[in-house]
Amino acid sequence: MLKGALLGVGHVAVGGHLPGWRQRSDATIVAGADARPERREHLAASYPDARWYDSAEELLGKESSDLDFVDICTQPSTHATLVRAALARSLHVLCEKPLVLSPEELRGLPALAADKDRTLCTVHNWLRSPAISRMTALVRAGEIGEVRRARWETLRDKPAAAVATVAAVAGTNTPETNWRVDPAQSGGGILVDHGWHALYTISTWMGEPPSRVAARLEIRKYSQWPVEDTATVILAYPSASAEIFLTWAAPSRANRIELEGTLGLLRLEGSRLSLERETAPTENWEVPSLTEGSHHPDWFGGVIDEFLGETADSRARGRNLAQAALCVQVLALARESSRRAGGPLGLSRMAGVPGA
Repeated sequence: MLKGALLGVGHVAVGGHLPGWRQRSDATIVAGADARPERREHLAASYPDARWYDSAEELLGKESSDLDFVDICTQPSTHATLVRAALARSLHVLCEKPLVLSPEELRGLPALAADKDRTLCTVHNWLRSPAISRMTALVRAGEIGEVRRARWETLRDKPAAAVATVAAVAGTNTPETNWRVDPAQSGGGILVDHGWHALYTISTWMGEPPSRVAARLEIRKYSQWPVEDTATVILAYPSASAEIFLTWAAPSRANRIELEGTLGLLRLEGSRLSLERETAPTENWEVPSLTEGSHHPDWFGGVIDEFLGETADSRARGRNLAQAALCVQVLALARESSRRAGGPLGLSRMAGVPGA
């Protein structure tokens, strides 16, 4: 049985990761760390014997020789440092999205993982949802032919909740806002939070990276936050295109996806998935909506399967890391494009990243 440590015991760890790990007979959590001592009881509810630390650094310093992997569920701004520290101690790494916040933070991590012969894997859990899994299977079966256009919409009325911390503000202890709207912790607004999901999913369907990226980031509703609440991203491929629209400023939660190919059209709206083709009757399926919950414990089992598969077989490594590297680069170009009034920017291959 592989032994792991949970770094960060916030909402996503408690609501998504711990339920998944509890179902495994081939891996277990033996230690956890969080700077908020009140989160200890949440780890103990799942793993009463797990050792507790008040910082990830302390845990890594004392537990590394007894661990096989770490599962990183901290705020995005900490990911690069923790990933590097874990890999340096020859630990396999599973990390919540976004893996890192910039190409500069990514630089050297793939090489370090390769040098240590360890897995570096990001939680791409939307690929494990019933709706996206069914769409991917239909694409791979050739049901819509060659993909020519993707349209992705993620509509939310606010950011997902996060466990608040307490900070001294003007001499008093005041609850901080959701870390998702603090650029120092999140690295950005909805572009990072939901754009990452859209990018790794669309890259799976397209089978190649885009050649150009254009984007506009806006604040349409939440002017009190120093991050965008709305993002529009256009991806150009040699023979296809993708449009991504993301917002926290919608009146309600919804997801809509269209995937058009040379032979047909896949359309997901809410819990209805349809396949439209000129040569056959329209097929419809009822699937769980992507808006049902935020932590998706039912999707995490597939993430663990991928991660443990990579830890067991080095030949399986590379695809997930390449997807994450692509997300890092596209998000950086999207921010730069928006700063340049939405003009398109070319994508370059990232040296040292398998498949990127």
